[in-house]
Amino acid sequence: MNGTDNTLMAEVSGGAVAKLAVLFERHHRPLFRYFISMTRNQEIAEDLVQDVFVRILRYRSTYDAKQSFTAWMYQIARNANVDQAQKRRGEVIGIDEFLERGTEPVSPSPGPEESASQGQNLALLKRALEQLPEDKREILVLSRFQGMKYDEIAQVLGCEVGTVKVRVYRAMRALEQVYFTLAGEKAS
Repeated sequence: MNGTDNTLMAEVSGGAVAKLAVLFERHHRPLFRYFISMTRNQEIAEDLVQDVFVRILRYRSTYDAKQSFTAWMYQIARNANVDQAQKRRGEVIGIDEFLERGTEPVSPSPGPEESASQGQNLALLKRALEQLPEDKREILVLSRFQGMKYDEIAQVLGCEVGTVKVRVYRAMRALEQVYFTLAGEKAS
């Protein structure tokens, strides 16, 4: 489309603010899914996406072209989410809508039994993810649902790649424990 994200952001940083529209088109959907997963509220997620791009415009001079644009954008997104969370303290956070939009069936045309099983497993996965602490949920969303690479996540979180790998592993184990606990409750 019109260059790499890093090149486009360097141009925005240099004053070509109209190029931000291309970045918006490329990244507003993944950002929306990220915010849905963290807030469980469509209106808040939409507002946060807009807030991120306003902040990108406002802080464009701080962008370092050697850094991954995606990592820089998600650092801004995390800050926007924290600011918003402080405003809405006490609300329940989950990822129902995110998983509904981002999940595809395993086979192209599952039969009725497979569909029912997938639906039950998906519902359990949603409940399990919602029960994870926010830091574990966030790292799983970034790595598994947003498809970010570990080095980008490390930039977003301000830590080493090895630390990200350990955190993803621990978050997956925690998710697995919660999932199987919930599955055991459902079986009884």
